[in-house]
Amino acid sequence: MVRAVNPTESAPTRYAWEVQASGLRVRAGKRMAVDGLDLRLGTGVHGLLGPNGAGKTTLIRALATVLHPAGGNLELLGVPVNGRPDLRALRRRLGYLPQEFGYYPKFTVREFVEYMAWLKEVDKQDIPGAVQRAIERVGLADRAEDRMKTLSGGMLRRAGIAQAVVNDPDLLLLDEPTVGLDPAQRLEFRALLRALGERSCVLVSTHLVEDVAAACSRVVLMASGRSVFQGTPDEVVAAGGTDDVGDSPMERGYSALLAAEVTR
Repeated sequence: MVRAVNPTESAPTRYAWEVQASGLRVRAGKRMAVDGLDLRLGTGVHGLLGPNGAGKTTLIRALATVLHPAGGNLELLGVPVNGRPDLRALRRRLGYLPQEFGYYPKFTVREFVEYMAWLKEVDKQDIPGAVQRAIERVGLADRAEDRMKTLSGGMLRRAGIAQAVVNDPDLLLLDEPTVGLDPAQRLEFRALLRALGERSCVLVSTHLVEDVAAACSRVVLMASGRSVFQGTPDEVVAAGGTDDVGDSPMERGYSALLAAEVTR
């Protein structure tokens, strides 16, 4: 496994890493979907790649404190998560977009994001400004008064991203955030990710390898519930060859790394 720390991933003064896991095990139903994972993430944008069933969504849900670890150790923003009964203060500092999220269909976009800001205990006087900034960040300012039930799939996804960033989280977790976005919206989203990663730790799970190449400074590759590669996009590209599967250097590198893991 490759692990090269670069200067942009320097440790903050309050804690060594925004995410630190050792031997982490997490169940998805009866299956141990994350099984012995070691991971350290600092400030910046991290792309989470892996085949279906690798454990990506389960890992994201554990980092969002939706699922509790079944074993190993997990520390988020300097807070040990294992066995901790009250994670309320920690959750105020997290942003999370699951693959599917619930909402009241009759809510407007603004009401939805306001409600999520309230759930995240954003100070009451700060909510209007925070909501407006979040809506503008995802390009929905002109649809702020539209009801959620009238939005297209791509617009719903953007509303979901808005609620995830409304509290200016220190740790932002996004599970397949670009599903339903058109190419222009994906370009805008990449720019938003890069901006967010300047001061926060952002983990993006996606099947779109090119989004990782364009927006992420680090890459985590999962297979069979473990992290099998951590490095830069350039290191992913360097792993590939002309005979590997893929339409781009990044895709060929990704395929080569997965193939190498299978043959171990």
